[in-house]
Amino acid sequence: MSGARAVGLLLGMAADGVFGDPQRGHPVAAFGALAKRAERVLYRDGKASGVVHAGVVGGGAVLAGVLVERLGRRGPVAQTLTTALATWVVLGGASLAGQGTAIGAELDAGDLPAARRRLPNLCGRDPSQLDQFGLSRAAVESVAENTSDAVVAPLVWGAIAGVPGLLGYRAVNTLDAMVGHHSPRYENFGWAAARADDAANYLPARLTAALAALAAPAAGGSGRDALAVARADGRRHPSPNAGVAEAAFAGALGLRLGGRNDYGSHVEDRPVLGRDGRPPRPADIARAARLSRAVTVAAAIACAAVALARGGRPW
Repeated sequence: MSGARAVGLLLGMAADGVFGDPQRGHPVAAFGALAKRAERVLYRDGKASGVVHAGVVGGGAVLAGVLVERLGRRGPVAQTLTTALATWVVLGGASLAGQGTAIGAELDAGDLPAARRRLPNLCGRDPSQLDQFGLSRAAVESVAENTSDAVVAPLVWGAIAGVPGLLGYRAVNTLDAMVGHHSPRYENFGWAAARADDAANYLPARLTAALAALAAPAAGGSGRDALAVARADGRRHPSPNAGVAEAAFAGALGLRLGGRNDYGSHVEDRPVLGRDGRPPRPADIARAARLSRAVTVAAAIACAAVALARGGRPW
């Protein structure tokens, strides 16, 4: 059964590309609802309560993955199918590229209101005051960051730890999106989720940068510039991981990213990534989406190779 996990990862990536996210009863949405219920019970304004919340909810996802993995070990076909199903559920590559491409098309058509309405599907910025250049930058940055978070990282953890890795990573990443941000309510409670997400994404973000350099020609870009900007500017970003992925995309596409981001509740001034690049235009969103798709395929192949080399070991 040494190849079952590898084949399952590839099939799951293919299912995401063909079908996109499940349209009804998405398990990640169900997990989010459960996490919210647990928060209502466990919330206290302190880091210790956040550690308990992240441990209980995230640990529950890992335990569910262990049970599914054991069911799959009844035979190679079962393991392939359970791994493929879990991979499809946790990946978000198709919807990411599709939403980005749609925003680019709406901007090209001059439909600024439609692009503004769609942007919240990609990121949490307030789109109401963004012009076509601001929307283009937000979309490119979101495609870059989420290529790491929603595609490469799940595949890496699936290759390392199978279904428990896939479900556990998605749990950590979802918790970070829910509570791991700066606000009066979550500054302390969300600390554990944010730190866990940083740790889980450290290696995947750097793999994303390397694969973006490898795949840059698919988007008419430069692999050498992708690596150069990732090395020079990635560490300047407040996130230890998002900055690496965004800087690699900036270099690969010859763009200048970063600047002021308005999230409605607060404003953040982000450092410039790719200082020698030009500001993004609507057409660059489609280029970022092409690069994201190429990175997705490369990551799936690389992670399948890792899974095959591990010989089906559970951890």
